[in-house]
Amino acid sequence: MTETGDGEGVAVTPEALARTAVERSNLYGFLASVFREEVSAGLLKSIKEPEFLGALSESGVDIETDFLDRPEEQVLEDLAIEYKALFLGPGGHVSPYESAQIEGGSGLLWGPETIAVKRYIETAGFHYKPDYHGLPDHIGVELEFMAELAGKEAAAWRDGDVAKASNCLQFEHEFLADHLGAWAPAFCRQTTERAELSFYRDVARLTADFLAAEKLEIEERQKICAQKE
Repeated sequence: MTETGDGEGVAVTPEALARTAVERSNLYGFLASVFREEVSAGLLKSIKEPEFLGALSESGVDIETDFLDRPEEQVLEDLAIEYKALFLGPGGHVSPYESAQIEGGSGLLWGPETIAVKRYIETAGFHYKPDYHGLPDHIGVELEFMAELAGKEAAAWRDGDVAKASNCLQFEHEFLADHLGAWAPAFCRQTTERAELSFYRDVARLTADFLAAEKLEIEERQKICAQKE
């Protein structure tokens, strides 16, 4: 981010803080979409937009465009095969669940880690969609939760509600420290090592780098809140 005030690299006007919170929310949302399920035709179309590829390039990620320039049906089929092999198995796949990835975890589906994530998300005031029957500690769900928090933070900045923005940031900080940030780096590393298509390697690297940057970003935003309250 561009420095415009007292923050160390963080834009400090409410408008700028809202804008960058939206950008963060959108990136969380994109990453959630990639890991939640196979790439859809709609998502592929968005990915191939020059504006989107340019935004990723600014983040230090260049997706192999030669691969994306192939016939759409072939690209979607190859991505679907890769997704199944990487995250669904059978055997030798990268588990997309916190309970299986967290160091010292139970390794059980619907284990204590899963329940802890579910309770935390509900404590933050969020509820699962009625048609959702997956596990709360899936990488896609945890990324989507962060997207929702950043979106609410953006709304708070737009409304001039520093206390609400601070509350959102506290949830972001805790969830990143205690959950997503504690296991996603290992997930991303495994994905990078096992992926055959550059797309999933690139997105895994982007995810790891983004989460590392988010730790510092959120801390700086919390300092700004403390100054403004």
